[in-house]
Amino acid sequence: MGSLVCVGTGLQLAGQISVMSRSYIEHADVVFSLLPDGFSQRWIQTINPNVINLQPFYAQDGEVKNRRETYEQMVSAILDAVRAGKKTVCALYGHPGVFACVSHLAIKQARAEGFAAKMEPGISAEACLWADLGIDPGNSGHQSFEASQFMFFNHAPDPTTHLLLWQIAIAGEHTLTQFHTTSDRLQILVEQLHQWYPLDHQVVIYEAANLPIQAPRIEYLPLSKLPEANLSPISTLLIPPAKKLEYNYAILTKLGIRPEDLG
Repeated sequence: MGSLVCVGTGLQLAGQISVMSRSYIEHADVVFSLLPDGFSQRWIQTINPNVINLQPFYAQDGEVKNRRETYEQMVSAILDAVRAGKKTVCALYGHPGVFACVSHLAIKQARAEGFAAKMEPGISAEACLWADLGIDPGNSGHQSFEASQFMFFNHAPDPTTHLLLWQIAIAGEHTLTQFHTTSDRLQILVEQLHQWYPLDHQVVIYEAANLPIQAPRIEYLPLSKLPEANLSPISTLLIPPAKKLEYNYAILTKLGIRPEDLG
């Protein structure tokens, strides 16, 4: 009977995949891959030659195609293999469950049809970000939103924590047919963020390294300059805290704790 396992390959080629995820790839009847470059694609084929690249499902050569259609086609291809009785693996860049709807959709459909399906975690861009920037998010907490979702809905960030805005390169794009934003949309985002952050507040454009020989991109700039930033599909916006944590005196009193007891 067919089965499905969605695994993450991590961010850096070959070095960040778990032993278990690699084993699933090695022993699969067929591997579907959604990886960022040809190096990664060729590397995974050295582990298992029966690899089907999902990238061609995206719009090609100027074609306008809704990404929902693309994802549905990917899921359909994966499920066809599962229904054919194959041990099927879907190998995705980074963490297979973070900003990767194909894995969630495929697992849900496979389980609905009675097949065994599960996900193995991988090293995500967020995990790399904390390491590369030397930040412990436990010190002040953090919030995380997809950039367009943050713009479209009534989210209210806490400026005493770190704020992550993912997929900043398509901020404000709603048609699911484009892979870039505009300076005008980014200016609207800046104006939105200015409710909580001063325009001269230093923010960070972050991009994790894909290869061991690469360095991550860590670019500091004032919030006001965000519309002029050079962004790529893997850019993430980190907004550090703009205010200090404030004591909740009512709760401290109930707990019998003095602020000075907290160091």
